[in-house]
Amino acid sequence: MIKALSWAKHHDVAAPIVIRTDSQYVRQGITAWIHRWKQNGWLTAGKKPVKNAELWRSLDSLNTAVDPRWEWVRGHAGDEHNEACDAAVQREIYAQKQ
Repeated sequence: MIKALSWAKHHDVAAPIVIRTDSQYVRQGITAWIHRWKQNGWLTAGKKPVKNAELWRSLDSLNTAVDPRWEWVRGHAGDEHNEACDAAVQREIYAQKQ
């Protein structure tokens, strides 16, 4: 997400950007939970540090700059783009193990 939004920002993409993810954690994190995390000094509701706060900060900055629409898609449910993305991730995981 960070690399995609960074690319869009760097290239001044003017078209509306839609981020489709099968991760409710990412979608909810950037659209809802992040506001509370920032208010709480990057602590969760349980008063524990937000995991990967530096990545959330980067994503938040890019999200503000690019203003994409975030959509959730069910993973492994036949969505063409989600399946292609998952296949690419699996190839990269395999390549990293070699």
